[in-house]
Amino acid sequence: MNSLKSCGVYEFGPFRLDVKERRLLRGERGVPLTGKAFDTLCFLVGRHGSLVPKEELLNALWPETSVEENNIDRNISTLRKALGEKSASPRYIETVPRVGYRFVAGVTEVCVAESAIDMPRGQQPESPNRQEIRFCVSPDHVRIAYAKVGSGFPIVKVANCFNHLAFEWQSPIWHHWVRDLASENSIVRYDGRGNGLSEWNVENMSFDAWLQDLETVVDAAGLEKFALMGQSQGGAVAIAYAVKHPERVSHLILCGAYSRGANFRGRPEAAEVRRALETLVQLNWGKSNPSFFQLVTNLYIPENTSEEEQSWFKELQLISVSNVNLVRFMRGCDEIDVRALLPLVRVPTIVFHSEKDRIAPPEEGRILAAEIAGAKFVPLSSGNHILVAAEPAWEVFRSELAAFLQNSGPASASTS
Repeated sequence: MNSLKSCGVYEFGPFRLDVKERRLLRGERGVPLTGKAFDTLCFLVGRHGSLVPKEELLNALWPETSVEENNIDRNISTLRKALGEKSASPRYIETVPRVGYRFVAGVTEVCVAESAIDMPRGQQPESPNRQEIRFCVSPDHVRIAYAKVGSGFPIVKVANCFNHLAFEWQSPIWHHWVRDLASENSIVRYDGRGNGLSEWNVENMSFDAWLQDLETVVDAAGLEKFALMGQSQGGAVAIAYAVKHPERVSHLILCGAYSRGANFRGRPEAAEVRRALETLVQLNWGKSNPSFFQLVTNLYIPENTSEEEQSWFKELQLISVSNVNLVRFMRGCDEIDVRALLPLVRVPTIVFHSEKDRIAPPEEGRILAAEIAGAKFVPLSSGNHILVAAEPAWEVFRSELAAFLQNSGPASASTS
């Protein structure tokens, strides 16, 4: 959602707004913004000099949802803080009381090849400054979005829930996974069917379809041999692929993964809780009860997280998947059962699992490590299903993964 077109790169004051890459820069430093605040900025910059009524902003930002005006006020407050507006400093956003807002700063459109960011001569960026997003089509004619970034031996990250290639590029929830891993490797990520930038209107949301999507992406990316990373339910897809195509997988990396969905864990009470959660999602309970998104956030990232990270994750829940597709996705996860495949895995494997994971019970991680021959198990002192950058467990994950990739067999690959 935004009204910006053409080059998609705009400058005002000391800032550069790159719409396609969803980033705001002040000089060479990124300015973090949550999704709706970023979209608000895009809309106002696209209409710079013109008065934008509040009603128009509401309809543009939340086209299918009825929300209070204070949501816009909160976004404007966030933007003013991010832009450093004070009474004595240059103003960017003018408020017309009871009517709307106007972006009053001068705006220049800049055409930069592939939205690359200029760096001082001889200086290399600490992390990749752009990603290439492309599309491929599965055998059942579903459009799948995938992205490549970095250079070196490839790691393919299997899609899981709450993925959005464009939105997560600057998100503190996922960006460090790309930034840190792409410092030594090339990373291929993709949005699964019904999720993110991939096609949402799909009939088949089954485990076999998820496996087929992975096969489609690695072929489209031209990969012959690569390390395969599966997080959460993506771990089961990665296991199935490694068993089916062992000649193409150099290393198997499982993070917060499981081989059995909720319906096969022998815990009826947990399965009932899961079904209750699915019912709330199906009823779109978060639409009238925003605290529901906080509940889900607390299940995924309950520890060592900032208010900004929690806000990003709540926004990711809204932008990455519809409530209809999320229910189908959750039910597909409940039916996962690849435990019989574990003894058939023949590639070097490492299993990471947070000791207090609320999404994938720690016992599931221990099952993976015990039943995959030779697998290394790394327990993580965390309650987060998705590790955040600031927690100590992330550094443990990085160092253990680097050693695993270096010491567990040759890391050679051919790409086209």
